[in-house]
Amino acid sequence: MGAANRVAVNTGILYARMAITVFISLYATRLVLAALGAEDYGIFNVVGGAIVMLTFLNNAMASASQRFMSYAHGEGDEGKQKKIFNVSVIVHFVIGIFLVAIMEIVGYFLFKGVLKIDVERIAVAKLIYHFLVVSTFTSVISVPYNAVLNAHENMLFVAILGVIESLLKLSIAFYVTYTGFDKLASYGFLMAMLTILLLLIGGFYCHKKYDEVEINIIKYYDKPLLKEMTGFAGWSLLGSSSSMIANYGQGIVINMFFGTVINAAQGVAAQVSGQLGAFATTMMKALNPIIAKSEGAGNRSMMLRASVIGGKVSFFLLMFFYVPVLVEMPLIFNFWLKNVPEFTVVFCRLLLTRNLIEQLFLTLSSSIAAVGNIKKYQIFSSILNFLPLPVSYVLFVYGFPPYFLYIVFIVYAVLKGGVVLYFSKRDCGLDVLSFAKHSILRATLSFSFTIALASLPVAFMNEGFMRLLCVFVVSFIAYLIFVAFIGFRGDERKIFTRMINEVLGRVLIIVRKWLVM
Repeated sequence: MGAANRVAVNTGILYARMAITVFISLYATRLVLAALGAEDYGIFNVVGGAIVMLTFLNNAMASASQRFMSYAHGEGDEGKQKKIFNVSVIVHFVIGIFLVAIMEIVGYFLFKGVLKIDVERIAVAKLIYHFLVVSTFTSVISVPYNAVLNAHENMLFVAILGVIESLLKLSIAFYVTYTGFDKLASYGFLMAMLTILLLLIGGFYCHKKYDEVEINIIKYYDKPLLKEMTGFAGWSLLGSSSSMIANYGQGIVINMFFGTVINAAQGVAAQVSGQLGAFATTMMKALNPIIAKSEGAGNRSMMLRASVIGGKVSFFLLMFFYVPVLVEMPLIFNFWLKNVPEFTVVFCRLLLTRNLIEQLFLTLSSSIAAVGNIKKYQIFSSILNFLPLPVSYVLFVYGFPPYFLYIVFIVYAVLKGGVVLYFSKRDCGLDVLSFAKHSILRATLSFSFTIALASLPVAFMNEGFMRLLCVFVVSFIAYLIFVAFIGFRGDERKIFTRMINEVLGRVLIIVRKWLVM
């Protein structure tokens, strides 16, 4: 099966999962917010909110291990894959212990006056934090198994595991709604237990399915490989953990100045961003193994082509869902949530804008990782990751409103894009001028024209279901026209059309099978 077809098939499988999990997750968020209330939901997001970021940390670290495994697949070296898995187990166990120690030390200071939490809820907040530590360790040691699944492009099992996770989260939401125990403590405990269960399921499956998944540290220990992977994983950890800490730090900075109710708005915005962003992340999950395998096989031109086209496709997939949501967000939120926390709409709009900017450059980051020379790139990225926090802190000291946090992060996303372009040119040989002209400019124009047309019904119609429907229809038509004729060049349009047809065909096959079962 060709690379484009494999991406299409894997993406189709994952989108079939998305059709189920997105709606389940958003409904679960509605239940949890209603059950906990804005105050407790805000506490969970400021104290245990890094659980949301664990998915990002897990994926980023899995990409590091997956790079070596996919590279070995590209080389056709089966023996090396067993060594890579065992070394990956060692590396991530050590990283997990290190993060647990750091988080416990940091936690001591967080509850000594940094966080603004009501005295009667401090004990529960500390309990939530310890659950977070358990989740962190579990997520880190599950990385080698996630890397194996991604390297084998086994997106069917990834999809099944995702559906199981969403159904269990929904079950947790129903339990929290009706339990007589402390709702916040129950929610934190069950979310932590969920990460352990997912590790057990994924680990058991990988041991049964794949020959290279055999834990025998003595037999497969390889010191040079350990040194190489430790260096790569260490620099990857610097970049991914600094990004995670920066995102988690947003909640702490917001809490210090505005309290837990505004943290609730931030938590809802993160949920919407995460669920809508998952459509583009799905494409990345299917594309990353192709990028690493192409580099492993010595085909740099194929690697760059997959990266550039994949970045555009990811952007336009994200844009398809973002445009109508951005235009009609107040109405959608009022329909979705019983009580919409203050600043939720503006937070979410700014966060989605930041996500769109970052999306264009994500595949280029994968290309830099595939080449393997990531030290300087991760150092520059880590410095940039931390900068928005002190800048936002200073702005809040001078009385700026809370949404300026997200404005600062939008500026950061633009600067980060510049860093990615520089290292993509230096290490991968990317033609930056061509990328700016055919990716950045085309994406920006397509988005601007589409959202301008989609906003027209707002100017001429009263708020309500008919206007919402009209916005969706106009957005869809404008999207098809502008993406087809501005977003893609002729050769890219053919690839995109073929991939969409493959994806839709695969989704229909899977849906039919599920309906028959």
